[in-house]
Amino acid sequence: MKITQINVHQVDLPLKEGSYNWSDGKSVKTFDSTVVAVKTDTGVVGYGEVCPLGSFYLPSYAMGVRTGLKQLGPDLLGENPLEIYKLNQTMDYLLKGHPYVKSAIDVACWDILGKVTKQPVCTLLGGRFGDKLQLYRAISQDEPAAMTEKVLKYKREGYTKFQLKVGGNPNEDIERIKCVRKALESSDTLVADANTGWLPHEAIRICNAVADLDVYIEQPCVTYSECLQVRNHTNKPFILDETVDDIHSLIQAKNDHAADVVNLKISKLGGLTKAKQARDLCVSLGIAMCVEDTWGSDIVTAAIMHLYHSTPEKYRFSATDFNSYNTVSIAAGGPQRVNGYTEASTGIGLGIEPYMDVINKPVMVIE
Repeated sequence: MKITQINVHQVDLPLKEGSYNWSDGKSVKTFDSTVVAVKTDTGVVGYGEVCPLGSFYLPSYAMGVRTGLKQLGPDLLGENPLEIYKLNQTMDYLLKGHPYVKSAIDVACWDILGKVTKQPVCTLLGGRFGDKLQLYRAISQDEPAAMTEKVLKYKREGYTKFQLKVGGNPNEDIERIKCVRKALESSDTLVADANTGWLPHEAIRICNAVADLDVYIEQPCVTYSECLQVRNHTNKPFILDETVDDIHSLIQAKNDHAADVVNLKISKLGGLTKAKQARDLCVSLGIAMCVEDTWGSDIVTAAIMHLYHSTPEKYRFSATDFNSYNTVSIAAGGPQRVNGYTEASTGIGLGIEPYMDVINKPVMVIE
């Protein structure tokens, strides 16, 4: 089997809440997502999607995906999409860095592998653990009362895990955490995600101010060393995200006892192949995981749930259903939430089929 053509589509993803706000005043109203169709000489087509969280979250941006694919894509023609590890080595040789550019190609190849073997990607990634997957809901940064109201709204929809977007004014963040925690039940899980927005002294002060509350602290500062400094000054359970972006940083975090949970984002790592490698290492090292991506719609959500459902249950901390945050659905078969839970598709491959009238004609055809 050979890759004969790569079609690149662009689709806008407006948000149901109007905007998504996080640390330091960052905000997005409409996400710019790239959908990739990898076509083969046998007629099998695989799909992948990548959607950066704007241009100010990680070193990635939407136009960068398509620019990178323009550079990388022609050299992938003629490659065997079933030889996924080899294909990853080829992509890394041809384009140094920029893992997010390669992610959609990698995911599309897993979709092809599933279709050829007539297996769900979940099965190929290791097998299905359990029947359903508990979801968390990310709560866009707002005034404390407004965030509490949103949490209670989503709690009525079945969510029991919530990730508060903090990383703003420390006094306001303390109030956000206190207000929301007071409104929740003791069995509910609360994460305060600063998305690198605090300085170390601010993070330590905030941790001390909420010392009596049941809350996880996620990625308080920009650098790994700053986060480790905060970690060593608090007994709060600790999550690292932005500073864990490859196997080496994951091993360092383990050796330094820097995190209790790590956030594995598929495109941050470069696709399902490398995300699986990190996931398997976390299981071996005894580290719990949040499995997700930067953003996306039905295809990204499908890939997340295949990786998450193939992860042993005791290591599953959280995942979220990005397709439910958007006003637009781009594919049939995307995971659907029922009372705060979902599951990976049991269909072959990713189990999705894009709505071609929604993703529109390709903005680039590589053949």
